[in-house]
Amino acid sequence: MTFCFTGVRSFPKLWKSNSYLGLCPGHSYMSLFPKDCYGIRNQHKWFSLKTASPQNTKATNLPIAKARYRRKGNESCNKQVSPESSHLFAAGAAKKRAQMNPQSKDHALPPVKNIIQLPTKPLNSEEWDKLQEDFKGKANFEDWIISQMAHYNSSVDVAKSLLAWVAAKNNGIVGYNLLVKYLYLCVFHKQTSEVFDIYEIMKARYKSLESGGTSLLIRGLIHSDRWREALLLLKDIKKVMTPSKKNYNDCIQGALLHQDVNTAWNLYQELLCQDLIPMMETLKAFFDFGKGIKDDQYSNKLLDILLYLRNNQLYPGESFAQSIKTWFESVPGEQWKGRFTTIQRSGQCLGCGKTIESIHLSPEEYEYLKGKIMRDVIDGGDQYKKTTPQELKRFKNFVKYCPPFDIVIDGLNVAKMFPKARESQVLLNVVSQLAKQNLQVLVLGRKHMLTPCARWRKDEMEKVQKQASCFFADNISEDDPFLLYATLHSGSHCKFITKDLMRDHKACLPDAKTQRLFFKWQQGHQLAIINRLPGSKITFQHILSYDTVVQTTGDSWHIPYDEDLVERYSYEVPTKWLCLHRKT
Repeated sequence: MTFCFTGVRSFPKLWKSNSYLGLCPGHSYMSLFPKDCYGIRNQHKWFSLKTASPQNTKATNLPIAKARYRRKGNESCNKQVSPESSHLFAAGAAKKRAQMNPQSKDHALPPVKNIIQLPTKPLNSEEWDKLQEDFKGKANFEDWIISQMAHYNSSVDVAKSLLAWVAAKNNGIVGYNLLVKYLYLCVFHKQTSEVFDIYEIMKARYKSLESGGTSLLIRGLIHSDRWREALLLLKDIKKVMTPSKKNYNDCIQGALLHQDVNTAWNLYQELLCQDLIPMMETLKAFFDFGKGIKDDQYSNKLLDILLYLRNNQLYPGESFAQSIKTWFESVPGEQWKGRFTTIQRSGQCLGCGKTIESIHLSPEEYEYLKGKIMRDVIDGGDQYKKTTPQELKRFKNFVKYCPPFDIVIDGLNVAKMFPKARESQVLLNVVSQLAKQNLQVLVLGRKHMLTPCARWRKDEMEKVQKQASCFFADNISEDDPFLLYATLHSGSHCKFITKDLMRDHKACLPDAKTQRLFFKWQQGHQLAIINRLPGSKITFQHILSYDTVVQTTGDSWHIPYDEDLVERYSYEVPTKWLCLHRKT
């Protein structure tokens, strides 16, 4: 797509499987396969059941890593927890684990160097000709150079000299790609008059614009007196597609900047009706605008935003959290006081002493989640690609004849935690430590784990089978459906051990509500083993006792937020909180 500049204005003036193995522990075995039938006298027993001991009624008391704290004066909010004691889902934990256990790196290709140096000042025609001659790349020179300028945010004047050179040698014609990249630079550098010029050119030449160009124009217009034209461009986008949350953000920012609060709120509601998740900077803008304003209706809308964050398990960034704090403290006559703090393992806020909501699901939530997982993940998921319905049915029968478990272990996953250690030894260490506490333990594994070899010693696996119920599935089977079924079937007290974060299974759940309940249940039930030297006492990371969501009691708010310098993955939760309470 090209545009001819001739006749618009003078150019210089213009430019700005199949069977399974299940073994239950104990000193008394009841084989579920007749020893002299079906030709399996000399084969492994696929499973056996332990004579049930009285169910452990005491709370599961696992060795948990103790926190080490440093205090300075009375500033308890500055309590620091050693990295090894942070919970599995703490923000930044995945990155720390990756740094502690570096994987072998692929042989990366050497970085591509700039073929030529980008100019730092406007060039004349002869200088652009010379630069093009020096260019040895295979790409089109003009497209390459303008893309580099946009990437490095070169000055508008330098880009303008490029377009002038292109127009001069092409009878006033400049390609659409160059035009839009130039527009990007004008918007980035807030060169409003240049944006106006390009807007006029585009209106004159095109009846409609593609979304990229329109989005840039919207962003470029909102800071000017012509900001309402951005709303017209938003309408143009809606004729052919759903505008992006960035489009809505720009228009809302423009409306607030020009004191049109009603338009801003209307756009916000429209955004939500489109099932778009607003940008945090959009929500922050509403709080910034409301600073110092005594308006109950406006205040209620801001509180609704906080509830939206809660219901969607969203977390503000550090800057947004500061804006929330500032707004609360600025409302005339309300006497709110905020502080940034942390939450103790007990769930008590170090800022105000209040107890944060429990991580444990209510009985109604637990039954709802259990039903959903049974239907959508275990019975209706895609696990049959690796697990046959017959094997899953046999596993269900196996669980049916076992007492409720206290701990379910992903045997293969745990055994491979220490690459240099023997798998059967690692698994035996974990099972032995748990069995000493009179816990009902289930180990899920694969059949190959019972084939004696250097990594899987027969004597060690026999000891595992005496101390825990065991189910060994086909080597191609997927472990996770078995783990989820056994844990949920055993009841809300049952915990499970695996390094797998279950993201695929969470994604199989049908709606956001069920996914949030699954993640909440997972945080309160998944145990992680802290890496220790093989043979040493196994230590588990502590499990969260409180729910990391925005919450209120009416006279207090507790808001978890993301720290600027901490990289949080989507399956992690923040560790820092904003505590707000009303003075009495």
